[in-house]
Amino acid sequence: MLLNRVNSWLQNIQAWLLPAQCVLCGGVGQGGWDLCPACRADLPSIGAACRQCALPLPAAGLCGRCQRRPRPFTAAAAAFHYRTPLDSLVQGLKFRKDIRLARLLGGLMAQELLAQFVAPPGMDVIVPVPLHPARLRERGFNQALELARPLARQLCVPLDSRCAERVRATAPQSALPAKQRRRNIKGAFRVTAAVKGCRVAVVDDVMTTGHTVSEFAATLRRAGAVSVTVWVCARVAP
Repeated sequence: MLLNRVNSWLQNIQAWLLPAQCVLCGGVGQGGWDLCPACRADLPSIGAACRQCALPLPAAGLCGRCQRRPRPFTAAAAAFHYRTPLDSLVQGLKFRKDIRLARLLGGLMAQELLAQFVAPPGMDVIVPVPLHPARLRERGFNQALELARPLARQLCVPLDSRCAERVRATAPQSALPAKQRRRNIKGAFRVTAAVKGCRVAVVDDVMTTGHTVSEFAATLRRAGAVSVTVWVCARVAP
Protein backbone atom coordinates (compact mmCIF):
# COMPACT_ATOMS: atom_id res chain seq x y z
CA MET A 1 0.00 0.00 0.00
CA LEU A 2 2.83 2.40 0.89
CA LEU A 3 4.61 1.66 -2.39
CA ASN A 4 1.46 2.47 -4.36
CA ARG A 5 1.11 5.79 -2.51
CA VAL A 6 4.74 6.69 -3.23
CA ASN A 7 4.26 5.82 -6.92
CA SER A 8 1.12 7.97 -7.00
CA TRP A 9 2.99 10.92 -5.47
CA LEU A 10 5.82 10.54 -8.01
CA GLN A 11 3.35 10.39 -10.88
CA ASN A 12 1.64 13.55 -9.61
CA ILE A 13 4.98 15.37 -9.47
CA GLN A 14 5.81 14.15 -12.97
CA ALA A 15 2.44 15.39 -14.22
CA TRP A 16 3.29 18.91 -12.97
CA LEU A 17 6.74 18.91 -14.58
CA LEU A 18 6.07 17.14 -17.89
CA PRO A 19 3.28 17.34 -20.48
CA ALA A 20 0.77 14.49 -20.48
CA GLN A 21 1.85 11.52 -22.58
CA CYS A 22 -0.55 9.20 -24.38
CA VAL A 23 -0.55 5.80 -22.67
CA LEU A 24 -1.44 4.06 -25.95
CA CYS A 25 0.83 5.56 -28.61
CA GLY A 26 3.32 7.64 -26.61
CA GLY A 27 2.25 10.88 -28.26
CA VAL A 28 1.35 14.10 -26.50
CA GLY A 29 -1.80 13.99 -24.41
CA GLN A 30 -4.34 16.77 -24.65
CA GLY A 31 -6.50 18.61 -22.14
CA GLY A 32 -4.78 17.01 -19.18
CA TRP A 33 -5.62 13.47 -20.41
CA ASP A 34 -2.98 10.76 -20.77
CA LEU A 35 -4.40 10.18 -24.25
CA CYS A 36 -3.86 11.94 -27.55
CA PRO A 37 -6.99 13.00 -29.50
CA ALA A 38 -6.60 10.20 -32.06
CA CYS A 39 -6.39 7.45 -29.42
CA ARG A 40 -9.28 8.99 -27.49
CA ALA A 41 -11.38 8.81 -30.65
CA ASP A 42 -10.44 5.12 -31.06
CA LEU A 43 -11.95 4.10 -27.72
CA PRO A 44 -15.09 2.00 -28.38
CA SER A 45 -17.99 3.89 -26.81
CA ILE A 46 -20.89 1.60 -25.98
CA GLY A 47 -23.67 3.17 -28.04
CA ALA A 48 -27.10 1.45 -27.98
CA ALA A 49 -27.48 -1.12 -25.21
CA CYS A 50 -29.94 -2.99 -23.01
CA ARG A 51 -31.20 -0.52 -20.44
CA GLN A 52 -31.13 -3.14 -17.69
CA CYS A 53 -27.83 -5.00 -18.22
CA ALA A 54 -25.93 -2.68 -20.66
CA LEU A 55 -25.46 -5.45 -23.24
CA PRO A 56 -24.74 -3.81 -26.63
CA LEU A 57 -27.77 -4.00 -28.92
CA PRO A 58 -28.66 -2.76 -32.42
CA ALA A 59 -31.14 -0.38 -30.76
CA ALA A 60 -31.77 0.61 -27.16
CA GLY A 61 -34.30 -1.52 -25.26
CA LEU A 62 -34.31 -4.77 -23.29
CA CYS A 63 -32.27 -7.79 -24.33
CA GLY A 64 -33.96 -11.20 -24.50
CA ARG A 65 -32.35 -12.43 -21.28
CA CYS A 66 -33.57 -9.43 -19.26
CA GLN A 67 -37.07 -9.79 -20.73
CA ARG A 68 -37.20 -13.40 -19.54
CA ARG A 69 -35.54 -12.92 -16.15
CA PRO A 70 -35.11 -9.43 -14.63
CA ARG A 71 -31.86 -8.79 -12.79
CA PRO A 72 -31.57 -7.87 -9.07
CA PHE A 73 -30.47 -4.38 -10.13
CA THR A 74 -32.77 -1.77 -11.61
CA ALA A 75 -30.60 -0.68 -14.54
CA ALA A 76 -27.03 -0.70 -15.81
CA ALA A 77 -24.89 1.56 -17.96
CA ALA A 78 -21.46 0.94 -19.47
CA ALA A 79 -19.06 3.49 -20.87
CA PHE A 80 -17.25 1.29 -23.40
CA HIS A 81 -17.16 -2.03 -25.20
CA TYR A 82 -14.49 -4.30 -23.73
CA ARG A 83 -12.35 -4.47 -26.85
CA THR A 84 -9.21 -2.96 -28.37
CA PRO A 85 -7.75 -0.58 -27.31
CA LEU A 86 -9.87 -0.11 -24.14
CA ASP A 87 -9.19 -3.68 -22.95
CA SER A 88 -5.43 -3.04 -22.77
CA LEU A 89 -6.03 -0.07 -20.44
CA VAL A 90 -8.20 -2.13 -18.09
CA GLN A 91 -5.67 -4.97 -18.08
CA GLY A 92 -2.86 -2.52 -17.41
CA LEU A 93 -4.71 -1.27 -14.37
CA LYS A 94 -5.68 -4.65 -12.94
CA PHE A 95 -2.71 -6.83 -13.80
CA ARG A 96 0.22 -4.42 -14.23
CA LYS A 97 -0.97 -2.28 -11.30
CA ASP A 98 -0.60 0.97 -13.25
CA ILE A 99 -2.61 3.19 -10.88
CA ARG A 100 -2.50 6.21 -13.22
CA LEU A 101 -4.81 4.25 -15.53
CA ALA A 102 -7.44 4.23 -12.79
CA ARG A 103 -7.60 8.02 -12.86
CA LEU A 104 -7.69 8.03 -16.66
CA LEU A 105 -10.38 5.34 -16.95
CA GLY A 106 -12.41 6.82 -14.12
CA GLY A 107 -12.42 10.21 -15.80
CA LEU A 108 -13.33 8.71 -19.18
CA MET A 109 -16.07 6.67 -17.55
CA ALA A 110 -17.55 9.77 -15.94
CA GLN A 111 -17.41 11.63 -19.25
CA GLU A 112 -19.07 8.82 -21.23
CA LEU A 113 -21.79 8.05 -18.68
CA LEU A 114 -22.68 11.71 -18.23
CA ALA A 115 -23.09 11.94 -22.01
CA GLN A 116 -25.56 9.04 -21.86
CA PHE A 117 -27.75 10.56 -19.15
CA VAL A 118 -30.53 12.85 -20.31
CA ALA A 119 -30.37 14.25 -16.76
CA PRO A 120 -28.00 13.23 -13.93
CA PRO A 121 -29.63 10.27 -12.18
CA GLY A 122 -30.79 10.77 -8.61
CA MET A 123 -28.57 8.61 -6.39
CA ASP A 124 -27.99 8.78 -2.67
CA VAL A 125 -24.66 6.98 -2.61
CA ILE A 126 -22.06 5.45 -4.92
CA VAL A 127 -20.62 2.12 -3.74
CA PRO A 128 -17.70 0.36 -5.49
CA VAL A 129 -17.77 -3.44 -5.63
CA PRO A 130 -15.56 -4.51 -2.69
CA LEU A 131 -12.40 -6.58 -2.99
CA HIS A 132 -11.60 -9.30 -0.48
CA PRO A 133 -8.86 -8.11 1.94
CA ALA A 134 -6.43 -10.73 0.61
CA ARG A 135 -6.90 -9.53 -2.98
CA LEU A 136 -6.67 -5.91 -1.85
CA ARG A 137 -3.31 -6.59 -0.18
CA GLU A 138 -2.08 -8.34 -3.31
CA ARG A 139 -3.17 -5.62 -5.75
CA GLY A 140 -2.64 -2.63 -3.45
CA PHE A 141 -5.84 -0.85 -4.49
CA ASN A 142 -9.45 -1.53 -5.42
CA GLN A 143 -9.87 -0.62 -9.09
CA ALA A 144 -13.64 -0.21 -8.66
CA LEU A 145 -13.05 2.39 -5.93
CA GLU A 146 -10.56 4.31 -8.06
CA LEU A 147 -13.03 4.36 -10.96
CA ALA A 148 -15.81 5.54 -8.62
CA ARG A 149 -13.95 8.61 -7.35
CA PRO A 150 -14.34 10.77 -10.52
CA LEU A 151 -18.00 9.75 -10.83
CA ALA A 152 -18.70 10.81 -7.26
CA ARG A 153 -16.94 14.15 -7.78
CA GLN A 154 -18.61 14.97 -11.09
CA LEU A 155 -22.11 13.89 -10.02
CA CYS A 156 -21.74 15.37 -6.51
CA VAL A 157 -22.94 12.08 -4.97
CA PRO A 158 -21.38 10.72 -1.75
CA LEU A 159 -18.95 7.83 -2.20
CA ASP A 160 -19.03 5.07 0.43
CA SER A 161 -16.44 2.28 0.17
CA ARG A 162 -17.00 1.06 3.73
CA CYS A 163 -20.68 0.18 3.79
CA ALA A 164 -20.09 -3.29 2.35
CA GLU A 165 -17.35 -5.89 2.31
CA ARG A 166 -16.35 -9.03 0.49
CA VAL A 167 -16.34 -11.86 3.02
CA ARG A 168 -15.28 -14.75 0.79
CA ALA A 169 -12.03 -15.00 -1.17
CA THR A 170 -13.57 -16.28 -4.39
CA ALA A 171 -11.73 -17.53 -7.45
CA PRO A 172 -11.38 -14.88 -10.19
CA GLN A 173 -14.59 -14.86 -12.20
CA SER A 174 -12.63 -14.47 -15.45
CA ALA A 175 -11.04 -17.89 -14.87
CA LEU A 176 -14.37 -19.72 -14.64
CA PRO A 177 -16.95 -20.90 -17.20
CA ALA A 178 -20.16 -18.90 -17.22
CA LYS A 179 -22.16 -21.65 -15.49
CA GLN A 180 -19.82 -21.70 -12.50
CA ARG A 181 -19.65 -17.95 -11.94
CA ARG A 182 -22.99 -17.65 -10.11
CA ARG A 183 -22.05 -20.42 -7.68
CA ASN A 184 -18.56 -18.99 -7.17
CA ILE A 185 -19.82 -15.53 -6.12
CA LYS A 186 -22.82 -16.68 -4.03
CA GLY A 187 -22.72 -15.21 -0.52
CA ALA A 188 -19.50 -13.30 -1.19
CA PHE A 189 -20.70 -9.91 0.12
CA ARG A 190 -22.02 -8.44 3.35
CA VAL A 191 -23.47 -5.00 4.06
CA THR A 192 -21.87 -3.41 7.11
CA ALA A 193 -23.63 -0.02 7.29
CA ALA A 194 -27.14 1.27 6.77
CA VAL A 195 -28.29 1.49 3.16
CA LYS A 196 -31.99 1.17 3.99
CA GLY A 197 -34.05 3.54 1.86
CA CYS A 198 -31.06 4.50 -0.31
CA ARG A 199 -30.79 4.65 -4.08
CA VAL A 200 -27.41 3.01 -4.66
CA ALA A 201 -25.13 3.20 -7.69
CA VAL A 202 -22.72 0.25 -7.79
CA VAL A 203 -19.46 0.79 -9.70
CA ASP A 204 -17.22 -1.91 -11.21
CA ASP A 205 -14.62 -2.13 -13.95
CA VAL A 206 -15.90 -4.82 -16.34
CA MET A 207 -19.23 -6.62 -16.66
CA THR A 208 -19.27 -9.99 -18.43
CA THR A 209 -22.06 -12.30 -17.31
CA GLY A 210 -23.17 -9.88 -14.59
CA HIS A 211 -23.07 -12.47 -11.79
CA THR A 212 -20.79 -10.37 -9.55
CA VAL A 213 -22.85 -7.19 -9.72
CA SER A 214 -26.07 -9.24 -9.48
CA GLU A 215 -24.94 -10.87 -6.24
CA PHE A 216 -23.78 -7.54 -4.83
CA ALA A 217 -27.01 -5.82 -5.87
CA ALA A 218 -29.10 -8.59 -4.30
CA THR A 219 -27.13 -8.20 -1.06
CA LEU A 220 -27.77 -4.45 -1.03
CA ARG A 221 -31.47 -4.92 -1.75
CA ARG A 222 -31.81 -7.41 1.12
CA ALA A 223 -30.22 -4.76 3.36
CA GLY A 224 -32.96 -2.31 2.40
CA ALA A 225 -31.66 -0.38 -0.63
CA VAL A 226 -34.71 0.81 -2.57
CA SER A 227 -32.91 0.61 -5.92
CA VAL A 228 -29.52 -0.45 -7.26
CA THR A 229 -28.09 0.85 -10.53
CA VAL A 230 -24.86 -0.56 -11.96
CA TRP A 231 -22.24 1.58 -13.70
CA VAL A 232 -19.27 -0.16 -15.31
CA CYS A 233 -16.32 1.03 -17.35
CA ALA A 234 -16.67 -1.72 -19.96
CA ARG A 235 -19.19 -4.35 -21.06
CA VAL A 236 -18.20 -7.65 -22.63
CA ALA A 237 -20.39 -8.77 -25.53
CA PRO A 238 -20.93 -12.50 -26.08
